[in-house]
Amino acid sequence: MSSSDCEQSVVSVDLEEPPGSSSTTLTLPLFSLSLDSPPDGPIHSLAPREVVAPRRPRVISRSRDFRRRYFPQATEGDWNDWRWQSRNRIRKLEQLDRMLILSDDEREALVKGESMLPVGITPYYMSLLDREDPMQPLRRTVVPVTGEFVRTPGEADDPLGEDGHSPTPGLVHRYPDRVLLLALDFCSTYCRYCTRSRVVGHGEIMPNEQRLEKAFEYIRQTPQIRDVLISGGDPLALAEDKLDWILGNLRKIPHLEFIRIGTKMPAVLPQRITPQFCRMLKKYSPIWMSVHFLHPDECTPEATIACNRLADSGVPLGSQTVLLKGVNDDVEVMKSLNHKLLMMRVRPYYIYQCDPISGSSHFRTSVSKGLEIIEGLRGHTTGYAVPTYVIDAPGGGGKIPLQPNYIVGRDGDDLLLRTYEGQVYRYPDPA
Repeated sequence: MSSSDCEQSVVSVDLEEPPGSSSTTLTLPLFSLSLDSPPDGPIHSLAPREVVAPRRPRVISRSRDFRRRYFPQATEGDWNDWRWQSRNRIRKLEQLDRMLILSDDEREALVKGESMLPVGITPYYMSLLDREDPMQPLRRTVVPVTGEFVRTPGEADDPLGEDGHSPTPGLVHRYPDRVLLLALDFCSTYCRYCTRSRVVGHGEIMPNEQRLEKAFEYIRQTPQIRDVLISGGDPLALAEDKLDWILGNLRKIPHLEFIRIGTKMPAVLPQRITPQFCRMLKKYSPIWMSVHFLHPDECTPEATIACNRLADSGVPLGSQTVLLKGVNDDVEVMKSLNHKLLMMRVRPYYIYQCDPISGSSHFRTSVSKGLEIIEGLRGHTTGYAVPTYVIDAPGGGGKIPLQPNYIVGRDGDDLLLRTYEGQVYRYPDPA
């Protein structure tokens, strides 16, 4: 690899910046990431009887050693400040080259970068990656490989047809009573299998007031909408006052009953879940949250504290996991993940078949593998640890649940059912 190739790769990876950061040239009248404001105050001002998690997450030795090696000037206070984490994301080839022993495949993908989804990894999440093993599950999900340049039949940049169901920019109305509100296109850490890689990280969905007001107005004028999912990008990348403004406007709409937030922050930047943030959410209760966890290695002490804070604030948590080849396509891995999530007070909600996004074939498993995992969970662990396996139908058809076939057939007025142990039982069910 020549030095000119290295320079080119740095430019291609370094294009994306969080809205409002000190180095960006974008000007937003209302919304920005509040990366430079002071950290939250101590929690000892809370009511004496209130049970709260420690102010600062306990730093596991692996994270502490990583910080001392690669960020020697950073204090523990810096490390536990989500704004510091966002400002210091790993985004350039030379950073990755220093922290990881890159494989030839990873290096080639970084050099060729072009218009791919930008690279962005928080220092916290980077500390969870294996320096030597490019096949480590977490590393595979955030470090690009050349498989992203391969296009196979059936793949599309917008496989779910979101753009065709968008009545106003950043709003998707696919189901009769619910809409998807894209608050922004920025994430603190970018997943290489992202369904919205066509727009995420490229500055196409900015969190400005004018665009969001148009979305609010559409919802006001459409009374059948009772449910809004705020996603992106990651809406938790917004500062409290900005997300407060969005939630406040939605809560003023009389026919809107259900507000949800989709985020991966508890897994990739758990420091974001501060007591101040949780107090803001509590004003708009009930707020439901879908959190994105992929692998048991993400269920760290820091992530546990983040989820406990949310649960203590009255926020019901459900996990959404994408089934990925070589990452979690194994019954025991998925069982371990779901058990750990339950202990973190997160209900396993969905396992998604990986969407046929352009360049995702190296991540996609067969549907039979997903059914095998569900069959390996059902009856072999608590029902709370068995999520629903779904395919989000290409072209905008919505989520379609899939289950192993437990109906063997009929015998007269009896329905023949197969148990998780393979035994057949009769259930009276006159035709």
